[in-house]
Amino acid sequence: MSYAHDMTPTADLRSDAGLTSELRSGVMRLRRRLMGERHPDNDLSLGQMVVLGLLVRLGDQTVGDLARAERVQPPSMTRTVNCLEAGGYVERRPHETDGRQVVVSLTDAGRAAVLADRQRRDAWLSQQLAALTPAERATLREAAPILTRLALTD
Repeated sequence: MSYAHDMTPTADLRSDAGLTSELRSGVMRLRRRLMGERHPDNDLSLGQMVVLGLLVRLGDQTVGDLARAERVQPPSMTRTVNCLEAGGYVERRPHETDGRQVVVSLTDAGRAAVLADRQRRDAWLSQQLAALTPAERATLREAAPILTRLALTD
């Protein structure tokens, strides 16, 4: 994908290949930009923030559930949870019915980290959206659930 100097896409978006390339590039650039807007006091990795975000959204989860949600191996998730627990962001407790498992839950510090980070990035994105035309915002409103569905597809 090439861009003119003004960042205008030069791909032919009428073709599936052009749409694919432009969408991939745009989503990646937006992701990088949003990551740059993280809260300055946040020293957690992206993977750690994703786990905290899952716990905010889904509630308490087992390590296995978290690993499946993020499509990583359980030992990798265990390392992430260990770091979060050491930092005071999550707590573990025994599973109520399966003694082989533990349940991971957010602490107040974990919830605060996620919410502060989201608030900062949401404020930046809200400012950017406000500069768009009503028609552009309407298009994004329609596209948002589609992008979410694409992200969750196996």
